[in-house]
Amino acid sequence: MSRPEVVVHRDGDLLAAATAARLVTRLVDAQAARGSASLVLTGGRTGTAVLEQLRAAPARDAVDWSRVDLYWGDERFLPAGHEDRNETQARAALLDHVPVDPDRVHAMEPSDGRFGDDPDAAADAYADVLAAASRPEDHGSVPSFDVCLLGVGEEGHTASIFPGSPAVYERDRSVVAVRNCPKPPPTRVSLTLPALRQATEVWLMTTGGAKAAAVAMALTGAGEVQLPAAGALGKRRTLWLLDSTAAAKVPELFTPPLA
Repeated sequence: MSRPEVVVHRDGDLLAAATAARLVTRLVDAQAARGSASLVLTGGRTGTAVLEQLRAAPARDAVDWSRVDLYWGDERFLPAGHEDRNETQARAALLDHVPVDPDRVHAMEPSDGRFGDDPDAAADAYADVLAAASRPEDHGSVPSFDVCLLGVGEEGHTASIFPGSPAVYERDRSVVAVRNCPKPPPTRVSLTLPALRQATEVWLMTTGGAKAAAVAMALTGAGEVQLPAAGALGKRRTLWLLDSTAAAKVPELFTPPLA
């Protein structure tokens, strides 16, 4: 696993714009090397802002969107089209505005989908989607995503893996149902830490002073049970993309000058 790197931007707007530009470059490079690219999306304010910035950027057309496989790190287990679903927000922010291949947009099942109100069945189905996409060189049942975008909560959760929850202890399954989340909605579906660690690059994005303590703890040795974001590591690169307030408590050795 990679050692975390930190990039600090002055504010959330600049962070979102810079991350969108960084993402274009990474996807183009992956397509040049392999013909296609894979990206794990996240929800939340910052994750959605990055997609909105990407939609507005002229450079977005450098990516061949028909050759991008899109996944989600987690999903709120709500009916299809619900405004709080990460998929709904991602479609409105970007996916409905670029020529993606519908067969390569791998959304998690909603609560009124094929399995009804059964998040365990939805999680198992998404694990099957990941397994079908994995290749021999991935050495497992999860593909080696080019980039996995993640947010970080005030208490250190990432995806829908919360401190001390059953999901944070999961080592065998790639996708799990999550119940009794401390933030609404209480039921979700999430990739597990071992699945997230299959990504070539993991980018953890967060803003605001309320996240500063969790960010500093994750970067200075907190355990993943206490602080799940600390366990989200990319195989080749782990990048923390922060605004200046979220980085306020990060030790100086991690923080280069403002970008």
